[in-house]
Amino acid sequence: MRILTRLLIPLALCHPLSGQAIEEAPSMVGQTAPATPVVQKPSLYDSVVKIEVATQVPDFRTPWNSGRFGGGTGTGFIIGPNQILTNAHVVSDSRRVLVTRRGSSQKHVARVRHIAHDCDLALIELQDFTPFEGLPFLEIGGMPKLESRVSAIGYPVGGERLSVTQGIVSRIDFSNYSHSRSDSHLVIQIDAAINPGNSGGPVIQDGKLVGVAFQGNTQADNVGYIIPTPVVKRFRTDIKDGKYDHYMDLGISPFPLFNPAMRRAFNLPEDGKGVLITNVVPEGPADGILEKGDVLLTIDGNAIDSAGNISIAGEFVDMNEIVERKFAGDSVDFTLIRKGKKEAKSLTLKAFPHARIYAIQYEQVPRYTFFAGLVFQPLDLNLFASYKFDNRRLRQIYTDYVSEGLFREMEDVVVLTRIENDRLTTRMAGFSGLVVKTVNDIQIKNLRHLHEVLNAPEPPEYHVIEFNGASRPLVIPSAEVAAAQKRIMAQAGITKAEQLD
Repeated sequence: MRILTRLLIPLALCHPLSGQAIEEAPSMVGQTAPATPVVQKPSLYDSVVKIEVATQVPDFRTPWNSGRFGGGTGTGFIIGPNQILTNAHVVSDSRRVLVTRRGSSQKHVARVRHIAHDCDLALIELQDFTPFEGLPFLEIGGMPKLESRVSAIGYPVGGERLSVTQGIVSRIDFSNYSHSRSDSHLVIQIDAAINPGNSGGPVIQDGKLVGVAFQGNTQADNVGYIIPTPVVKRFRTDIKDGKYDHYMDLGISPFPLFNPAMRRAFNLPEDGKGVLITNVVPEGPADGILEKGDVLLTIDGNAIDSAGNISIAGEFVDMNEIVERKFAGDSVDFTLIRKGKKEAKSLTLKAFPHARIYAIQYEQVPRYTFFAGLVFQPLDLNLFASYKFDNRRLRQIYTDYVSEGLFREMEDVVVLTRIENDRLTTRMAGFSGLVVKTVNDIQIKNLRHLHEVLNAPEPPEYHVIEFNGASRPLVIPSAEVAAAQKRIMAQAGITKAEQLD
């Protein structure tokens, strides 16, 4: 890694930016030549900015509190009039965003205009773009080739000035994006470290953008990953209507067909083609069109190999790369073998929000309801990461929530997460970390439903709460609820008994 410095080149030899020769001026012996100021043309480095962010991260263990304050730095770059591209993780949960241009100490207030947590990209805009007018916009290029050289530009920790690191493209793959912990997209691996502060910076080749720096690898030295331009272009296309829609998904589970015995069982030739469908998500885009046991041969005319890969522009990538470049309402065509017969099928992509239970959520206030010392919350990855639940029944429900269609019965998987100390809650500790099944013989659909049942105008003498996998119910005398609620909330510093939306 090196710090960018301005080269001092004799003016008569070349222009400091263009490299073109400059003609000598006519001789003016005995005369005083008027001073001509040299105006330096901005370079693409001037379009790379430093981003400082103050954050407030929700605390899912005490959801009634405001959360933890923090901050960090990252990099961004100008791609259009008052359009600065960076990573979503740079500006996630932000309360204040400040932008500093190269060679200046002045900080400019900005705000997040669009954010895509599933592909770790965000577009921010300045409150006043005037100081940045005249700076060049980075042009978006194509995919770099393997073994070609690229330059990562940014503001990594350890210094205040711009840094440029060069590396070689060593791999093009379909891999995990760590920001959401659940999404996988096209990535490019380079043999240059992506350090904290580099995030959101441009990766340049031949003066054009070929990627956005976004994550490193703690298990390897000098390995970094960049978001390639097909992902950047899709993000920009998606936000043209003023809002960001998530990536689409086929809603199937493919299984490789390497085993010769399996291929014979499905009457497939030994040609290394075809992938098996082992599950179709209920109510997903493929439900009713593709079936368990189908062998997919092609997707949009691209042959699928036995590992589920296809060839695009000479690179082997996951077949989902076809879906990656599409939007809700677009169609996907297949040829497949079903029960020994070759068929053609087509499906229409649509949003499937239930799958977001497996992704970290940002910019959201934790939902909960507090009832007589008991804290109930809906299960998602944020809650799972906060509590690290070990109950086997809860973990199974979480795993099967989408694949087995449990969302049709439970819009929320409601969990009893905390039991505050009080004489009413004595000997209830064994129920924490369990999934609520019924309350007063009513099957619970979501958190709001639970809140309404527990706070009914005319409650029964005892509230009886049944949990999945529990051998006995939890029983609370209704007559003691009001006093206990007031007493425990004051003791625990809880100012609001519920946050349902």
